[in-house]
Amino acid sequence: MKFFKYLIVLTFLAAVINSCKKDSYTDTSLASKEIIPANLSVLFKITQDNSGTVTIIPSGEGVSFFEVFFGDYKTDSAQVIAASTINHIYPEGVYNVRIVAHSITGGISEITKSLTVSFRAPENLDFNIIPTAGNKFKVGISATALYETMFQVYFGDVVNEVPLLFLQGDTVYHTYTAFGSYNIKVVALSGGAATTQLIKNYTVTSAQIDLPVTFDDIKFDYTMTDFGGDITVDALDTTNSSNKVKRTLKPVGAQTWAGVTVGTPLGFATPIPLSAASNKMSVRVYSPAVGIHIRLKVEDHTDGTKSVETEAISTVANAWETLTFDFNNNASGTPAFNSTITYDKASLFFDFGNVGTGKIFYWDDVKYIVSAQTTLSLPIDFESSTIAYNFTNFDGGMASVVANPHATGADVSAKVGKMVKGAGQTWAGAYLTMPSPMNFSTKKTFKMKVYSPRVGAKVLFKVENLTNGAVSFEKEMASTVANAWETITFDYSAVPTNQSYSKITLIWDNGTAGDGSANYTFYFDDISLN
Repeated sequence: MKFFKYLIVLTFLAAVINSCKKDSYTDTSLASKEIIPANLSVLFKITQDNSGTVTIIPSGEGVSFFEVFFGDYKTDSAQVIAASTINHIYPEGVYNVRIVAHSITGGISEITKSLTVSFRAPENLDFNIIPTAGNKFKVGISATALYETMFQVYFGDVVNEVPLLFLQGDTVYHTYTAFGSYNIKVVALSGGAATTQLIKNYTVTSAQIDLPVTFDDIKFDYTMTDFGGDITVDALDTTNSSNKVKRTLKPVGAQTWAGVTVGTPLGFATPIPLSAASNKMSVRVYSPAVGIHIRLKVEDHTDGTKSVETEAISTVANAWETLTFDFNNNASGTPAFNSTITYDKASLFFDFGNVGTGKIFYWDDVKYIVSAQTTLSLPIDFESSTIAYNFTNFDGGMASVVANPHATGADVSAKVGKMVKGAGQTWAGAYLTMPSPMNFSTKKTFKMKVYSPRVGAKVLFKVENLTNGAVSFEKEMASTVANAWETITFDYSAVPTNQSYSKITLIWDNGTAGDGSANYTFYFDDISLN
């Protein structure tokens, strides 16, 4: 056995030497880096013919060969080249099979697994279905039984499924691709012909539909609800077969008000955030003709009388276009937008006002349109082209918004804040004035990304009253890296909440005069209250 091991090592080293042509043979990295085999596992596959023949299947990473100790105390160990298997005949009994893995450099690791060899049918089979936190589509399976040698599991979601093999004490995982109800079958096998199986049902529940509706996220239930004669089915984008859409037929004789509710009568999981200032939605539509009226209605799913409707008109035929629906322009004869109503359900009406003639519409991407922000508010990312980031500089500080000169690592955004601390007072800095006081009732942690030219550069983060600078709260932290972005956290848990704060003030190296050099040039971004 030792001869075999050393022969492999010598052969490998000879190959390395012969393949390397160097003027100086000083590379000792191979000899100095011992490889330790990792992620060892073993499977047992027993023939079901009462012969006791077991195929032992070891595996691992960084393995040159395995030593297999069969555990029956009557047979010497055997050597198995990586990616190979070995057969061994056992009488009935329970055996501890030890697998020792050897690497090319002599590193060793090992595992031991229990093997049961029995010729009677397994008994007391049971298995656990283990959901994965945060991913309802992924499940794990572990099983127990008496007299079993191994298990097979069928997850029940494909035709002609090939089962996964596993041992008692192991867990195997599977990820479903769609919500639904699945029968998971586990089969326990021994060395005899008889097997034992158990089936349990597992349901992958779908999430309630929510905006934006794209039809491409498997976690959502994209069931649509037709009315008035419309027929809506799943379809593929007419110009991109990988994109899922909906196809709505308005059959001959369908009602003038025939339509489709986006989802079920429960509507969306969260209300549509409509407001008088931001009151638009969009839908991507493929219409058969120009000039067709398409209506969008949103309502309170608990009371259909609380609603608002508006229309858009198709401008192209047999091509995709994105139609915008402005609820500030409600359709004639329908209720006006009311900011006190919870709008959490939407319905589309194709060719509204006309009896169905067999027209077909494709549609996708139902979205709420976020209006361009024009006033400063948290979080601050300096990316808006409509917000004026008006810094007030003082006593030698010079802050501005610039193109990100270090768009790498933790901050690849296009724009950032820049602070140059020039010659002046030791407290030189700048502040931003918010249009309304900041709310510290529940959120009490500020975060800010910082790019500093040196480690240990202090940054003072201070909030102040709009008119009385004596009413303030501040925290100072130091950079921990140089010439790289990092996120600095400021603990505001002790901020007095009975005061009003409308200014954010930034001062670097408070107490030290700057000189305007690169050593006193700092960048900052993504100011948020958490």
